[in-house]
Amino acid sequence: MKHILIIDDDQHIGDMLSEVLTKEGYRVSRAYSGTEALLLLPQARPDLVLLDLMLPGLSGEEVLPKLKGIPVIVVSAKVDVQDKVSLLLGGAADYVTKPFEVKELLARIAVRLREGPGPEAAHLTFSDLALDADTRTASVGENQAHLTRTECAILKMLMLNPGQVITKSTILDRISLDTPDCTEGSLKMHVSNLRKKLRDLSGHDYIEAVWGIGFKLRPHEDA
Repeated sequence: MKHILIIDDDQHIGDMLSEVLTKEGYRVSRAYSGTEALLLLPQARPDLVLLDLMLPGLSGEEVLPKLKGIPVIVVSAKVDVQDKVSLLLGGAADYVTKPFEVKELLARIAVRLREGPGPEAAHLTFSDLALDADTRTASVGENQAHLTRTECAILKMLMLNPGQVITKSTILDRISLDTPDCTEGSLKMHVSNLRKKLRDLSGHDYIEAVWGIGFKLRPHEDA
């Protein structure tokens, strides 16, 4: 089930979108401010975001750069062409002007979900660690390690949420469709194998286990 995050402080629009999307078979989460949205992301990273621009606290324009790797459809009352151009060049996948036709928005959502995450999600860096998700290669300087499909999915998720503790259940939920070999019983083994491969690259343990909760990335202080 695809997961859509609605970031909009308009209660009426949010309720309407939530009801429609749920009926269409999507799992829906809500955030009423930019700050709340950024707090939700590490716990349940969505497959797509519907983003309003005029939000309390952090604006939509400020939130957008922090949503790398997630298709974002901006849903806003702003109609200025330059606003649209700037946001599309800044990483938005699409722009829908309020008021909108629900059927049109649903069609745009379906198209973006078929396309999947943007290309920026394939090449990630954290401290001195780099990941090429296309080739499943982790590297530190000239040293490289080839990762299994499951190891790559775990590392990619951690790198998309730098410094955040990702719970075990969240990891399993997010990678289950692509990596059916990763189960609750085998997750610890996959993480252990990944930690060893990364440690062999530079002698640094990049993945920190947070007891009873999950895992997070730890920067190489000498990098």
